[in-house]
Amino acid sequence: MADLVRAKEPFRFYTRLNLTELTGLAASNLVQLSDLIKQVPGASIYQHTHRFLQQHLYLSPEPPNDFAYWITTVLGEDELGEKLASIDTIQFSTIHGLREKIAGTIEGYLKDNPRASSKFAHKDEEFHFMKSVSFILPTPYAAYNLREFADILGKVTIDSIYFHIFEARLRLEKGANDFSSWIETSLGNKKLANEIAKLDPYVYTLEDLRKKLIKIVEKGIPR
Repeated sequence: MADLVRAKEPFRFYTRLNLTELTGLAASNLVQLSDLIKQVPGASIYQHTHRFLQQHLYLSPEPPNDFAYWITTVLGEDELGEKLASIDTIQFSTIHGLREKIAGTIEGYLKDNPRASSKFAHKDEEFHFMKSVSFILPTPYAAYNLREFADILGKVTIDSIYFHIFEARLRLEKGANDFSSWIETSLGNKKLANEIAKLDPYVYTLEDLRKKLIKIVEKGIPR
């Protein structure tokens, strides 16, 4: 059996607890929605583009983001709803970039379809902005090589995997998920790091994402 590379620094697994808070802001039409999207905290943009993924851990994240859902079901603007639902979140490494894309898509649609600005939701159907508040906590797990890393991936909670894959890359704006960063910088395995980095985590359930990650890592363990 080949010797495993020992990491320069161990990978320390963290997990997160999430609370959802109301912002007190609400929109009744597309103009108001676009304006507020540009103003609300980044935690609100994150909430409304990741809520389904966070709440339905074992289901495939097929439904659109909250903005697309509200625009389609409440305002009846199916074309715009489809445009927003098709935004590829994985292409954005910052909340700022994602925010601008969403707001820009709505504004572009209003420019081409000015009559859409006159559609208002009833008071009880307004879009209420919420925000995601996360509390990051350490776990007792740390990995010094790929075998330990794969083993721990099978033990930690889904919330831990979610944090290191989704929140670290986009919400904390690290530019890459924590797993890829550690494998490249501490183990020097750029090929394996790139294989994980190129995954689109939004097309998996979180349990399937765990299995996929373990499979990739195990392939990289010397035999």
